[in-house]
Amino acid sequence: MTLTFCGNDNASAYNISAGVLRNVCFVDALNLVPHVFLLFITFPILFIGWGSQSSKVQIHHNTWLHFPGHNLRWILTFTLLFVHVCEIAEGIVSDTQMKSRHLHLFLPAIMGFVAATVSIVYYHNIETSNFPKLLLALFLYWIMAFVTKTIKLVRYCQDGVPFSQLRFCITGIMVILYGLLMAVEINVIRVRRYVFFMNPQKVKPPEDLQDLGVRFLQPFVNLLSKATYWWMNTLIISAHKKPVDLKAIGKLPIAMRALTNYICLKEAYEEQKKKVADQPNRSPSIWLAMYSAFGRPILLSSTFRYLADLLGFAGPLCISGIVQGFQNTTNNTNTTEKVKDASNSYLSSEEFLRNVYVLAVLLFLALILQRTFLQASYYVTTETGINLRGALLAMIYNKILRLSTSNLSMGEMTLGQINNLVAIETNQLMWFLFLCPNLWAMPVQIIMGVILLYNLLGVSALVGAAVIVLLAPIQYFIATKLAEAQKSTLDYSTERLKKTNEILKGIKLLKLYAWEHIFCTSVEETRMKELTSLKTFALHTSLSIFMNAAIPIAAVLATFVTYAYTNDKPLQPAQAFASLSLFHILVTPLFLLSTVVRFAVKAIISVQKLNEFLLSDEIGDDSWRGGDSSVAYESCKKHTGLHTKAINRRQPLRYQLESYDQPTRKQTRPVEIDDIAIKVVTNGYFSWGSGLATLSNINIRIPTGQMTMIVGQVGCGKSSLLLAILGEMQTLEGKVHWSNVNETDPSFEASRSRNRYSVAYAAQKPWLLNATVEENIIFGSPFNKQRYKAVTDACSLQPDIDLLPFGDQTEIGERGINLSGGQRQRICVARALYQNTNIVFLDDPFSALDIHLSDHLMQEGILKFLQEDKRTLVLVTHKLQYLPHADWIIAMKDGMVLREGTLKDIQNKDIELYEHWKTLMNRQDQELEKDMEADQTTLERKTLRRAMYPRESKSQLEDEDEEEEEEEDEDDNMSTVLRLRTKMPWRTCWRYLTSGGFFLLFLMIFSKLLKHSVIVAIDYWLATWTSMDNTNEVRNTDDAENTNKTYHVAVFSILSGAGIVLCLITSLTVEWMGLTAAKNLHHNLLNKIILGPIRFFDTTPLGLILNRFSADTNIIDQHIPPTLESLTRSTLLCLSAIGMISYATPWFLVALVPLGIAFYFIQKYFRVASKDLQELDDSTQLPLLCHFSETAEGLTTIRAFRHEARFKQRMLELTDTNNIAYLFLSAANRWLEVRTDYLGACIVLTAAVTSITEGPNSGFVGLGLLYALTITNYLNWVVRNLADLEVQMGAVKKVHSFLNMESENYDGYLDPSQVPKDWPKEGEIKIENLCVRYENNLKPVLKHVKAYIKPGQKVGICGRTGSGKSSLSLAFFRMVDIFDGRIVIDGIDISKLPLHTLRSRLSIILQDPILFSGSIRFNLDPECKCTDDRLWEALEIAQLKNMVKSLPGGLDAMVTEGGENFSVGQRQLFCLARAFVRKSSILIMDEATASIDMATENILQKVVMTAFADRTVVTIAHRVHTILTADLVIVMKRGNILEYDTPENLLSQEDGIFASFVRADM
Repeated sequence: MTLTFCGNDNASAYNISAGVLRNVCFVDALNLVPHVFLLFITFPILFIGWGSQSSKVQIHHNTWLHFPGHNLRWILTFTLLFVHVCEIAEGIVSDTQMKSRHLHLFLPAIMGFVAATVSIVYYHNIETSNFPKLLLALFLYWIMAFVTKTIKLVRYCQDGVPFSQLRFCITGIMVILYGLLMAVEINVIRVRRYVFFMNPQKVKPPEDLQDLGVRFLQPFVNLLSKATYWWMNTLIISAHKKPVDLKAIGKLPIAMRALTNYICLKEAYEEQKKKVADQPNRSPSIWLAMYSAFGRPILLSSTFRYLADLLGFAGPLCISGIVQGFQNTTNNTNTTEKVKDASNSYLSSEEFLRNVYVLAVLLFLALILQRTFLQASYYVTTETGINLRGALLAMIYNKILRLSTSNLSMGEMTLGQINNLVAIETNQLMWFLFLCPNLWAMPVQIIMGVILLYNLLGVSALVGAAVIVLLAPIQYFIATKLAEAQKSTLDYSTERLKKTNEILKGIKLLKLYAWEHIFCTSVEETRMKELTSLKTFALHTSLSIFMNAAIPIAAVLATFVTYAYTNDKPLQPAQAFASLSLFHILVTPLFLLSTVVRFAVKAIISVQKLNEFLLSDEIGDDSWRGGDSSVAYESCKKHTGLHTKAINRRQPLRYQLESYDQPTRKQTRPVEIDDIAIKVVTNGYFSWGSGLATLSNINIRIPTGQMTMIVGQVGCGKSSLLLAILGEMQTLEGKVHWSNVNETDPSFEASRSRNRYSVAYAAQKPWLLNATVEENIIFGSPFNKQRYKAVTDACSLQPDIDLLPFGDQTEIGERGINLSGGQRQRICVARALYQNTNIVFLDDPFSALDIHLSDHLMQEGILKFLQEDKRTLVLVTHKLQYLPHADWIIAMKDGMVLREGTLKDIQNKDIELYEHWKTLMNRQDQELEKDMEADQTTLERKTLRRAMYPRESKSQLEDEDEEEEEEEDEDDNMSTVLRLRTKMPWRTCWRYLTSGGFFLLFLMIFSKLLKHSVIVAIDYWLATWTSMDNTNEVRNTDDAENTNKTYHVAVFSILSGAGIVLCLITSLTVEWMGLTAAKNLHHNLLNKIILGPIRFFDTTPLGLILNRFSADTNIIDQHIPPTLESLTRSTLLCLSAIGMISYATPWFLVALVPLGIAFYFIQKYFRVASKDLQELDDSTQLPLLCHFSETAEGLTTIRAFRHEARFKQRMLELTDTNNIAYLFLSAANRWLEVRTDYLGACIVLTAAVTSITEGPNSGFVGLGLLYALTITNYLNWVVRNLADLEVQMGAVKKVHSFLNMESENYDGYLDPSQVPKDWPKEGEIKIENLCVRYENNLKPVLKHVKAYIKPGQKVGICGRTGSGKSSLSLAFFRMVDIFDGRIVIDGIDISKLPLHTLRSRLSIILQDPILFSGSIRFNLDPECKCTDDRLWEALEIAQLKNMVKSLPGGLDAMVTEGGENFSVGQRQLFCLARAFVRKSSILIMDEATASIDMATENILQKVVMTAFADRTVVTIAHRVHTILTADLVIVMKRGNILEYDTPENLLSQEDGIFASFVRADM
């Protein structure tokens, strides 16, 4: 066949006798002109442009400027491209029916397609370089194309081509499209005025793009990039080179920031409030507020969703068409097709759509469009959800800042509720938004699906639909059960964590007393309960998975069996596979429906809670502390310090927020005498919101620049008085006046710099931020080194700061080190002193401080630092010995002021009160002398040092997360790191799978493979069954056909039944395996940790170990099994589909290679980026939640300091940071899904084309297409589950890193039975040449120590910190590594004994008294070996008998966690009783008296002398005078014994070390 433009089968083809335009071929040629013109003009420009740009490929975003009509132009061009494709297809199909090739039918269309593509590329380049003059070329092109197409259309009209002909329609549509594009171009000229006008319009890029920090470009890129997330490529590929961090994702665009959305939502909510203002019983609707603020994007998303759903039905219809067409062609091969002549070369649309290849291309395009719309819908809802969450968080936060204190203290709003609002309710609403388009899209999808099914199969389709509909409620039921099971699991795991935490805190004691196994079993018991509820959880999960897989099988079975028996006609392949595909579509919305309904219910509850919270009481407006609020704001704005970068540069917006939330404050200027700072006049009555006055009849004044003390008994309203002055209480009557500084005063300039209306306030319960020590003290003020130093010295914080690993840059609070009460309190006082305010309120700052510190604080901090600054101080205190320092005293009693005046006034007027105070002062002075002995601070510092322990722990932690391989070869170069970042942790996966046991693993793999084989077999059978019916052209007798039918139906039913059963089995085995793995991993972890060496606990932070038991165990318990299930299911589905298509058409495999390579790279890049973004999202969430709970706890402090604005700013920053991470994460998911969906569409196209050309019979064509369609659904799940699994396997890896730890060696050389029952009977100790170290690689702490202790001797050991005293006591218990020498007790070398035996026969009293939660009986004798009399005897010896008797329950009285309900002294006495209960002949006391007062210590000494008279007692002394009565004293230094003699002999040596110790201690 020769190639000619007009074809050579018609003589008149080149004949123009009837006029040039009458010749069809010539008109088509004329159509080529504009296209060629455009290509000639634009190619040089594009090449020159690209050549110059190659250096800077990434054009800066400034230039992403959209010309007017940008989106419309993209949409029109895409439509144009689609129409061009139709035109090409129509031309080719018509051409195949001619005798010779007619190029004019499709060549102009191909050129048009190329030209349209070039036009959009060209436009995009002009737009990015912002050079609109070049658009003239396009303008000319549109005009020319419009004219030539119109000529063609007119020519068709003259020829009387009917409208039903496809070519006529296409030409008409093109004329319209070119016209519209021309109009768009004219509009650009009109708006931008770049030609024909004198003054072109200047434009600036959007605000966000001028700010280089914004990296989230979705709102600013062109339509194609928006739809395919092309702009994400740079981020996702760069993640491969270096991890994504917060800098890489930049900050949120202005429209998405929490502040913008907050203002939007707030306005909408205020509107709602106004509406219901006159109806007292109705509350404003948050739903309507949300709708008016975020309604438009939700509607847009729903539109996208509808379009996607409707396009989804193209799949089944095209399958039906293709299979039908294929069948017809195979059946009609014998009939010859009639060849059309050139004059009648028009196709009708029906003929066109009967062409199988056309259908395949249409299916491909429909799939791509459907997926694009679907992802767009997802993205819009995600973005709206994030915006909504930001707005809600800001609303909640602003409300928290205005909550009335009584609400929080009276328990109407607990902190837990507030935390739930932030962490749970806002997320519920966000998730509801994500799912909400489903609510109205699903019914439409279901109805459409059922109608189409009915069309295909008639009545029997309704049977299948009924099966699905009836089984859907079961899904809902299972879902609710799942939620319940999860809740009970949570309760048990909280309990288990509490127990684990207790074990870890008291691990040293447990080891020394050999009680590990008792506590271990108690944790295991709770774990068993937790596992039982996890079992129900797993059962319901597997049922839900089973329902998902089984319902479609059941529905198909019901439908086809009904069809076979009710219809005379056999089932056609076209019907069968189209309906199968429809069932797949139908099942999805029905399952999602149960989820969506559940979320809708939760969202309704969340909104109710939110509304209650937003309408709860607010604090009164403290206008008397007046002044313009922006003073406070200005001062903190200058010093936002680190965060200024993140603040949006549009200043006005921030003031907007300020003016938005601060009601106008009236500035009252009471004319008062100057020296009075605050005056509460006219009988103040204040209440905590119950209506009863807590404070009544208050008339006081507080003099400026002087110290006022408020004293009185506990609970007489001292703190309330401070809070009343600060405006935190409800004022029933009366008023608080704050006087203004006198303007003419000379000191006014000095105080001018201070913020007049803010008060530095230190609350009774210290409140710290999760920030560094320095930030806690400075609290947003400018840093001034001298002042800072003066304050830390006054509060004697320097020694504590020196102990911290990073000095004052150490993070404290929830994530950092926990300080003791005294240290916290001193930091809070330091904060109040450091602030530059006129007025300082200190609420009982001495309560947690020992006497030295409080004296120092009084002298240095209060008398010196504050008085020098002439600041007004109000001090609440119980320490009456400081009264003489006060300038003004307010004595309170029962919420009333008893006396007010100077100490002299009171001495003269109220002698009785003065005498009362005097006796109290004397008593306090006596206590003071006693206290001088017990120095609590050194103890606090000691515990701090212990908590901080050696620095090596730091480096250990960092290694811990490294990959094992990396430890083997220490080359830390980039390439290995990258290799590790892209590699799946297969080794860890294998460990996880095998920890569930090999039998289960085998069962799971086997049942999975079997199930998928059966499912494939079902479809294969269907294919053979339907095709066979068609090939049997010659019909047999009726009964032969019946047996045939019965045979097919029977096999089909058996296979389906087997499939359903297997679905159940596989889903159960996966969950069961997951459970077993979780059980074994936790069991091994617990035992490994509890038996670990003590050194491990000293070097590993408690939080890190607890994390393994909380977060990581939770992931292993609940998250890995479903992910694993989903991953295996999607992978096997994809594999079986590919296998099936390849079986039907082997050529498909060739096309698969490039697709496979593309898929490999997509998943590889995505996994790395997704992991980083996931971590970012998690790590930015925690600070946000912490900030909320911190604010709620420190409300009074924040409000007193007037720092609301600074905290709001911080909250907005934290919210935005978390939101941008989440936004990028969801954009990355969309990036992946769009790509895998397009790959899926390509697979469908190749499968369709190969099966049409090569297919064996119509059944297999249908089968291939059906499977190709399922691949598109599951490809992205494969990748996402892989990514999730990779993140979750991190937990398994962390747990495993602990499992490789060395345990203590518990077995001795002797069998426990060989040790005498009553060993050690005498208590004789020989220490021979003992050398001890903590670990093999560390220096020895004891060097060649020799000593001999006779039975019953009382031995004292003393020495400075670090001299090895405690190490010696640990050596008796083999808690440390004895690498040379030995200790022999009663003739047995202790290194030969089993550890448990050794430790259970000795007693020790530790320095920190540790009690466990449980009964007193459990604390004294957890093994339950002793009688009650023995326990009472022990308590009597420890002087506790009377106290325990008075408790409810006596010995069974409960001890709270850590023994908090007893004082430190009482706890120490309990420890003594515990040591006594264990009748051991050797007692070791490790600095046991360090943390108790003199009185308790005397009791202890007496008890030791009497009760332990016949036993050997080794005392390690903190204070030397406790061992003056000992029989033998050992003085140690640096691990050596220096002096070893009786105390009398040692004291007689004047220059001896012991003598010098005693002198220092006196």
